[in-house]
Amino acid sequence: QVQLVESGGGLVQPGGSLRLSCAASGIIFSKYAMGWYRQAPGKQRELVAAIMIGGSTNYKDSVKGRFTISRDNAKNTVYLQMNSLKPEDTAVYYCNQWPPYGAYWGQGTQVTVSS
Repeated sequence: QVQLVESGGGLVQPGGSLRLSCAASGIIFSKYAMGWYRQAPGKQRELVAAIMIGGSTNYKDSVKGRFTISRDNAKNTVYLQMNSLKPEDTAVYYCNQWPPYGAYWGQGTQVTVSS
């Protein structure tokens, strides 16, 4: 049974930082490209960043230079370091394979950027 468990969200002021983690179980983690996604209230879920098997990365334009995705295959974990956070980054953040597999969506972790 595949489980993806996100953690690390919270309330942060504009300009602050957070590091999200996603622990995977039930899959051979190193064989999959992984992504971080987010869904803001009233909006569709969108891809924020993806990391390929070989380590290459892709980012949504609005987060380039502020967010960094990384992975630790030994720990079956993918990370999202978020710096210079803005109110428009407020959303529930999820991890999943890239492209995403519907059955793998977890609970996500809430990120709120507000003063």
